[in-house]
Amino acid sequence: MNHAALPLPSPVVIATRESRLALWQAEHVRERLRTEAGAHVELLGMTTKGDQILDRALSKVGGKGLFVKELEVALEHGAAHLAVHSLKDVPMELPAGFALVAVLEREDPRDAFVSPRYAHWTELPQGACVGTSSLRRVVQLKALRPDLRIEPLRGNLDTRLKKLDDGGYDAIVLAAAGLKRLGLGERIRAVFGPDEMIPAAGQGALGLEIRSEQAALAEVLGRFTHRATWLATHAERAVSRALGGSCSVPLAAHATLDGDVLNLHAALGNAQDPTQPLLQARLSAPVRDTADAERLGTEAAAQLRTLGGEGYLACSAAL
Repeated sequence: MNHAALPLPSPVVIATRESRLALWQAEHVRERLRTEAGAHVELLGMTTKGDQILDRALSKVGGKGLFVKELEVALEHGAAHLAVHSLKDVPMELPAGFALVAVLEREDPRDAFVSPRYAHWTELPQGACVGTSSLRRVVQLKALRPDLRIEPLRGNLDTRLKKLDDGGYDAIVLAAAGLKRLGLGERIRAVFGPDEMIPAAGQGALGLEIRSEQAALAEVLGRFTHRATWLATHAERAVSRALGGSCSVPLAAHATLDGDVLNLHAALGNAQDPTQPLLQARLSAPVRDTADAERLGTEAAAQLRTLGGEGYLACSAAL
């Protein structure tokens, strides 16, 4: 069947969260559909449970999937045709009937150090207060600076920045990609190198999710996929999938494609005792396709288990 000959829905409706960053991401995809496929596109703004529950850590209330569930319901009921996600928020296993059909070129995947007073994390005084609700960031901050006091920080990007500016924290850690996409790059005082703080699986990349029977839409959106980002993020997500990755597992995975060789660095921390050493795996292998990339990720996960990961995962399960 020639999928390209099938008509796209008109309008194509994109389901999106209503935060400023989510709307930027949806607008970005709308513009690409308009200019590259001649599509008429409308946005359907939605508030997810993850946006509403701000007084508890995600690991306590259902994990990152809380940011995508309502969008998937809109797809299932036909209210929308497409959901645009920050890929790091997308659960490793999609429900039956849904497909991740494209991953766009990645923005800066690193974590950003943001502070009104200090230019670098090394300049923070003893016992300084740093805001983040990511267990991945907590264990890596503790590895860099065991003396820091790390306090929870939830909310959308603007909310987090306001809490910092109001004096609640000496510094906060955010994804560099979101700041850059919203034109807030000047708030970044320093970035953590990928060896200082390994990013989350999929960080900085956008994933496009549809109902799997939408053949014409899948064909058009598939053209938006950036091959290097697709392969890297599928390796990263395979690490997380193999370890049952969720918000209660302090897991990091970052891959880069160098020619035909994918280099993958993954780490696992102890959720109950962040001062325990990080378990780390580094692998490289030639990759030709998605299966090769996912195989590398699965191998990295197996290495982390061998290094003591079973005990660390048991700590996460007990939270």
